[in-house]
Amino acid sequence: MTETIISICLGIGLSASAGFRVFLPLFALSLSSYFNILELNESWQWIGSLTAVITFGVATLVEVAAYYVPFIDNLLDSIAIPLATIAGTAVMVSTVVDLSPMVTWALAIIAGGGTAAAIKSTTGATRLTSSVSTAGFGNSIITTIETGTAIVMSFFSIFLPIVAFILVILVFYGIFKLYKKIKPSKP
Repeated sequence: MTETIISICLGIGLSASAGFRVFLPLFALSLSSYFNILELNESWQWIGSLTAVITFGVATLVEVAAYYVPFIDNLLDSIAIPLATIAGTAVMVSTVVDLSPMVTWALAIIAGGGTAAAIKSTTGATRLTSSVSTAGFGNSIITTIETGTAIVMSFFSIFLPIVAFILVILVFYGIFKLYKKIKPSKP
């Protein structure tokens, strides 16, 4: 039971990371599987192959670099929400252990995909606001913060999954507070 809870925390943490950068948590998962730090579900063992490590590594570098190009980053955000949802679902389903396939997939879609989609939607809106208010020049700061957060979330997810889960709760709390702050109040 403890292993299942830890695997769920791992999946949610990596899903949150996918909300900041789609490929970075997949690359982290791939590396950790390749170096036998994590054991993945049987049908997801391919993520730990050298080919997957290289592919996810290149995709991560391209994604991070592209987010530093003003207005290209906004274009990426428009396609990244569904990609983040898929990535969040994939990392969740690949890490959860000791649950039936139906429960695993339901949890992966709701918790994994939902977490990634919620965070990616928020970061996309933040970047769009920055693009409008700074003509795109402030976006590099946002990109750096998002990438750093994705790295930290991926690290904690792999090595301290319970801490990662707590960080996800804090991120959602921050998003909620930000929403309440900018939401117009009713008269």
